[in-house]
Amino acid sequence: MSIVELREALRTTGAVRRFRSDPVPDETLYRILDTARFAPNGGNRQGWRVVVLRDPVVRRGVRDLYLPGWYEYLAMRAAGLTPWAPVTDADAERRALGAVAEMATAGAARPGFAEELDQVPVLLAVLADLRRLAAVDRDNPGYAMVGGASIYPFVWSVLLAARDEGLGGVMTTMVVRRQDAIRALVHAPAELVVVALVALGSPEVPPPTRLRRDRVEAFTTVDTCDGAIFTIDTGENPRDLEPAGRGTGR
Repeated sequence: MSIVELREALRTTGAVRRFRSDPVPDETLYRILDTARFAPNGGNRQGWRVVVLRDPVVRRGVRDLYLPGWYEYLAMRAAGLTPWAPVTDADAERRALGAVAEMATAGAARPGFAEELDQVPVLLAVLADLRRLAAVDRDNPGYAMVGGASIYPFVWSVLLAARDEGLGGVMTTMVVRRQDAIRALVHAPAELVVVALVALGSPEVPPPTRLRRDRVEAFTTVDTCDGAIFTIDTGENPRDLEPAGRGTGR
């Protein structure tokens, strides 16, 4: 029997990064993956591959490869940048990275999710099979991202299925920064690339009951990008709506 109704799940499934030490039974993890496999994907080719990471040596290796990118991320965030945005101020990004050592020192003093990544109850490496992705933007100049449309819905389905089991979790793509090393660690053949890590477990604290996100009017227009804002009269008290502007979300 489902623990949470679908609409509630879609509106309240936030990222969980702090877990109790309770193990997740294999039967539960199998049910999660068995549900997630029905995620939409191009041509029903199911171009994903999942590696359940259990070996402590492999887990520590993943953590150690994760941390440098995490500290770079924090340094850029602290400078007010969107880390690794395809369109960004490259000079400002380089200056921000001067604070990486400071971020690493702070992380060592107060370990968090990244520093304790190897301790999460369930750690999944999600890979994409490049032979099975219809990446229609493959030959276009500029940033390519369409291939992920056949993989990331599966990852989101894993997180929703975990929520239905009373678990929490988070997807992180930080490991992609060290693609070759991560692939070597999990013995991935040439046609497989790592696209995400998923951490799952019993939340240390109850998950949030309300997430902060931009309202529909903040990102939807009619006919053109500069067209009229798409909106309706919902009859709701504006004070009851989520705040406009960039959501702080989890």
